[in-house]
Amino acid sequence: MAINRKLGQLEETMEILNQQAKTWNVVTISRVRGNIQETVLRQSLDILQYRHPALNSHIINSKNSYYYQSKGTGKLPFQVVNIIESQEWETVVNAEMNQIIDSSKYLLRVVLVKISNQQNINYLITTTHHAITDGLSSIQLHSEILTYCQKITEGKSIESVTTLETLPPVEKLLPAWTNSFKGKLGRISLLLNIAFKKYWNQPKALKVEKYIPISQRRSEIIHRQLNQALTQDFIQQCRQENTTVQSALCAALMLTVCRTVIQSHENNIKVSCLSYLDLRRRLKPTISEENMTVLATSLMEFYRVTNNMPFWELARKIKHNLNKKINKGEIFQMIFLAKHLINFSLLFPNQVSPTVSVSNVGKVNIPHTYGELELEEISFAGSHALYAGMFIVNATTFQEKMTLNFVFSQPSINRQTMEKLVDNCLDCIIKNSSHYLIPGGT
Repeated sequence: MAINRKLGQLEETMEILNQQAKTWNVVTISRVRGNIQETVLRQSLDILQYRHPALNSHIINSKNSYYYQSKGTGKLPFQVVNIIESQEWETVVNAEMNQIIDSSKYLLRVVLVKISNQQNINYLITTTHHAITDGLSSIQLHSEILTYCQKITEGKSIESVTTLETLPPVEKLLPAWTNSFKGKLGRISLLLNIAFKKYWNQPKALKVEKYIPISQRRSEIIHRQLNQALTQDFIQQCRQENTTVQSALCAALMLTVCRTVIQSHENNIKVSCLSYLDLRRRLKPTISEENMTVLATSLMEFYRVTNNMPFWELARKIKHNLNKKINKGEIFQMIFLAKHLINFSLLFPNQVSPTVSVSNVGKVNIPHTYGELELEEISFAGSHALYAGMFIVNATTFQEKMTLNFVFSQPSINRQTMEKLVDNCLDCIIKNSSHYLIPGGT
């Protein structure tokens, strides 16, 4: 089975980005201890492709419209890459982030990274078209892959695999009021409000060191991990300060940018923040994380950050604004506005609207062991070469450790500049927690 339907508005936007924004995919990375056999992984992927309709489909353009189609979809591409040193996996991820997905053939590809001097350590990397996944469902997919690897390795018979239900476009899963006349008027008002705030505030952003066409830009990540003690202290401090990890991360990124761009004569800086949030638990009925689809939305807000503004004061303000927008239903309305905001970015590629962007999936609730295989780390990153000058982080918490993948566009900002920004951001988090940081995340 496959989807075999017309793409929804958000899905179509993701395909347009896939074609015009260099790449616009979700790259998910697992560090796995144990022996992953290539033949076993291949079998697991075949089962997975049968189980998920989205993976048994590709995208066609017919009469100026985009459709999912199953006929002609081949096996999911899979390759093995051998590296010498453990840290070289980041080079493989960077390469994957900048390799387009040929959506006319497949919507996901897989790389298994083997390390010559650590034969018991593997990196499983999946690159998935953003029209069929988000951070949560891509992480769940890795758990499924490892589960099937375990069963095949142990010789357990895999009972008949049931193909999951085909989901409609996200727009049809939203509350009915979003498609009412009042809901449509609300969307127009929200779009105008965002445009007005952007024009009125003129938010600051990181200095772009070099402007080049979108087609020549590259995405890269800087990978960091907080140890268990620091992660738990940070989470506990968020609770004590009556805020959330999402809001605290937004505050850390915005304060880092402000301290970087502030001039000596300035008393405050105007900035903006794009927060990505999960829709699954807010829908009725709720949608399981195992269903591959894009159910992440975003909320944008503008802030005036004064000199020496306390970290937790800003975090609480961000939490208050996010809750206010969620309660007003903007979390659903932004699904419909995504296409307009992205079109603006494509028409004006040198304009930066959000100063920072934060996507935090929170605590990852998947198993740690799969027979002889042990999942040591899991994280994700969006390939956003389009966004020159934006400070972006993708966060996950697994086994009580928080992983932070900072994504940036080159050569808009060079790696040395970004590494300094990341260090300053982590210092901001540490100063408001305690203990120490594990560099490199290995």
